[in-house]
Amino acid sequence: MKYILTLGFSLLTLFCSAQAGVKFDKAAHSFGKIPKGVHKSVVFSYTNLEARPAVIEFANAECGCTQPEYDQKPILKGQKGTIKVTYTAPAVGAFRKKVNIKFAGQKLPTELVIEGEVIK
Repeated sequence: MKYILTLGFSLLTLFCSAQAGVKFDKAAHSFGKIPKGVHKSVVFSYTNLEARPAVIEFANAECGCTQPEYDQKPILKGQKGTIKVTYTAPAVGAFRKKVNIKFAGQKLPTELVIEGEVIK
């Protein structure tokens, strides 16, 4: 059931991203099981589909244990950009964290999701 919800959410996010002129290759990532205190990163790639350059205004994570990193240079039409999201596993248990990415000229941010389970 969890995977069906994740898949549905990912498809919805990709649909919304495509409407915004920026399409992410994937909008969710599962780290699986990771040890407590370990830093894990994933790179999300996107393509600019609009004629105007895509510029990230901000990328906000919902907690301090998740850190997005991105280049602020404009991505021209047809080119790819990336956003690196790093998670520090602070506590044992399942996690699901969101990162909101706001592109200049777009009304709504795109939501990326990371999830997994922290083990001892």
